[in-house]
Amino acid sequence: MNREQVLCDVCPKFCKLREGQIGFCRARSNIGGKIVPINYGQATSLALDPIEKKPLMRFCSGTYILSYGSYGCNLRCPYCQNASISMAGPDNCPHRLITPEGLTDLAVDLSKQEPRNIGVAFTYNEPTVCFEFIRDTSKLLHEAGLKSVVVTNGGLVRKYADELLPHVDALNIDLKGFSNEFYRYVKGEFDTVKEFIKAAVEHKCHVELTTLVIPTKNDDPEEIGREVEWIASISPEIPLHLSRFFPRYKVDDLPPTPAETIYRLKDIAEKKLKYVYTGNL
Repeated sequence: MNREQVLCDVCPKFCKLREGQIGFCRARSNIGGKIVPINYGQATSLALDPIEKKPLMRFCSGTYILSYGSYGCNLRCPYCQNASISMAGPDNCPHRLITPEGLTDLAVDLSKQEPRNIGVAFTYNEPTVCFEFIRDTSKLLHEAGLKSVVVTNGGLVRKYADELLPHVDALNIDLKGFSNEFYRYVKGEFDTVKEFIKAAVEHKCHVELTTLVIPTKNDDPEEIGREVEWIASISPEIPLHLSRFFPRYKVDDLPPTPAETIYRLKDIAEKKLKYVYTGNL
């Protein structure tokens, strides 16, 4: 790294950025010699969703939550269902500014209407590429008596996870596969995700995990067996969602996951875990 570059150490990409250069995530840049989250408060999506859509099945069931998304992601899943925003940057995705105060005020207003909103879920793109916005908004949400929820790939290094997680009530974390090979496929870093999951549990957040089961990629029963063994070693009460894959984005050469595969893997998971759910069936 030369003197003109600044290291972004928020995720395991560790981008070395020149002045004005944008990182791999398309959401952080070197501005004036400092790494700045350029998608801070830049909303691409706002919707009131059932909490179960996150998915969270054992946290405030039956409620609704204001869901906020921006742009950018530090992975490159070739099957991404939100590619229009997660694979976008500031120049090719419509967005509008909303401050932490503005988002909190909106959440409070919605909490007084039917169906009643319980807080804000940071979701749709990868929210932790701008963990600062989650942190700042979550503090205000808690002051207002509302909840903070994060739906994430878990690709946030421990230093910043420890800064963020005390302000988060619940997370659904994508455990995309259970091998270094699969994480290379999505341009991620397996150990960072495992460390993030453990950190979330240690910070006493409510944690649920999701694995999208993709034919020939991560549907091996032995791999799922290793995954549930690891989850159970942390806590057998962590809910696991096994979701069915459908062709998306750049992946059109694989079939949808057979429903029988999902049910078979659910049977394996239930030998170690108390709460196993299926999705997209």
